[in-house]
Amino acid sequence: MAGLTSIFKPTAGMRPRLACEIRPEGVIAARASSEKHGAGEPVLAFAPLPEGALTPGLKVPNLSNRPAAIAAMSQALEATSPRDRALTLVVPDAAARVLLLDFDTLPHSRHEALPVVRFRLRKMVPFDVETAAVSYQAMTHRSGAVSVLVTVMPGEVLAEYEAAAREAGYEPGAVLPSTLAAVAVLGSEGAPLIVNHSGALVTTAVAQGDELLLHRSIDLPAEAGAREEEIARAVITTLAWYEDTLHAVPASISYAGPGGAAAAAESRWLGYVDRAPRIEDLVAAPGAGTMTSIPAGVAAGVMGALAG
Repeated sequence: MAGLTSIFKPTAGMRPRLACEIRPEGVIAARASSEKHGAGEPVLAFAPLPEGALTPGLKVPNLSNRPAAIAAMSQALEATSPRDRALTLVVPDAAARVLLLDFDTLPHSRHEALPVVRFRLRKMVPFDVETAAVSYQAMTHRSGAVSVLVTVMPGEVLAEYEAAAREAGYEPGAVLPSTLAAVAVLGSEGAPLIVNHSGALVTTAVAQGDELLLHRSIDLPAEAGAREEEIARAVITTLAWYEDTLHAVPASISYAGPGGAAAAAESRWLGYVDRAPRIEDLVAAPGAGTMTSIPAGVAAGVMGALAG
């Protein structure tokens, strides 16, 4: 799993300038502007997926309707008129585990540090760490501790997504879970609270400066009413953590998910949240660079993958 060298400030040229995210709603693709220094709007396109075509998780298959998924990837990516075939692939949060770990020390050499990280993960994830794809990023160095952002994905699940991208005609040069990709949209100002709802999973996250402070993913029940309550519970828990840790109240909730902030504002889950901050789209509605109709609330992952 590549692409975690720096989430917030990726090194120029390190990630492909073409990205796609596969979500339950469909595949959204984005190509960076051809203008110098990336000043122009990215070109975006979307291809829908049949219901049930994607069932993300830590076991294969994730692509329950593989032909449909590959066809949607090809359709969305081709609609952006790509200039090359290297791809940043954004996968569902449910397909990986993201952890924030503290180490007393961590070797500077990645060759030496990676076994240390893998050893720590052995009892923390429900799959074989030795065959898993592991990426890490040292976030902060404090007295006596190093805070490390770790992403781990079962090897066979990663292989499934990468093989689908190749069958669609593209080479995945970087792979990122959805919320980690999306946080890069916000840059390093303030301490935004992010809610990313995708299918049967909701992720809440808090970032401050160049550090990810919190990342929590919660499985959602199938029943609609119970699902709304569980989303509300996840947001309430994150708001409480925010106030206790940062001694402040977030000015807003940055939301990504079906229907965008407009749909979230009308949903039952927000009504459960006492004194809820205003809710706004993590990424605004796509502009003139849109090649196909883009559903509201789904562009954050690919926009973040192209950020920097």
